[in-house]
Amino acid sequence: MQTRNPILDEFAKLTTGAMGLAQAAGDEAKAAWRAQTDRFVAEMDLVRRDEFDVLKDEIAALRAELAELKAQKSNVKKTSSGPSTAAAPDADTAG
Repeated sequence: MQTRNPILDEFAKLTTGAMGLAQAAGDEAKAAWRAQTDRFVAEMDLVRRDEFDVLKDEIAALRAELAELKAQKSNVKKTSSGPSTAAAPDADTAG
């Protein structure tokens, strides 16, 4: 048979209240820390990941286009730097 002890009941209530207060303080500390870090990151003017990925893709496309243009330029130089066929007579007709 259990008997109710008012001292133990009060101690249980006090302990429960202290645990609730500790949990609320922990939640408040987390919220304050999160707000502080968000403010710090905002002050650093960092780029978001999705913006970084878009810019990275644009740069890759520009590099590919630049490589293609360089290849076209080198092909044009190769064809124009060779001997001109219009200035030299053919070997069979020079006879």
